[in-house]
Amino acid sequence: MLLPISLTIAGAAALVHIWLSVRVSQVRRPTRISVGDGGHDLLARRMRAHGNFSENMPLFLVLLLLVELASGGNLLLWGLGIAFMLARFAHAFGMERPSANPLRVGGIAISWAVLATLAIWAIALAYRSPALGSGIQISPGRSAEMTLD
Repeated sequence: MLLPISLTIAGAAALVHIWLSVRVSQVRRPTRISVGDGGHDLLARRMRAHGNFSENMPLFLVLLLLVELASGGNLLLWGLGIAFMLARFAHAFGMERPSANPLRVGGIAISWAVLATLAIWAIALAYRSPALGSGIQISPGRSAEMTLD
């Protein structure tokens, strides 16, 4: 089964991850700080933007993938994927500023809203009534069997 939403967003996430890494390196080289932030404010902010992306992206991608597998995907799922990526960009740029600002706060709020939506969607999908004769069936005293329509 091809999963265009998850594949596209995961590919985009990898590229954003590289971009965030490069932004950290752009401060490390001229300051000659190879480990940690050395007390350099901009480096610390870029490291946290990169770290925050790395902390949130795996859960988001797992939820996106599982919801796409379970639901077949739709425009809402595309919208959630795109919104999450844009929110992560906004957060990264917002981290450049020393105090709370609309980019940072908006990036966080949208990211949390998307994660909450996917989490609720995933839980709802897990407990919906399965179609008869499809999925994995487990009979008492027998191993799991995959049945196809």
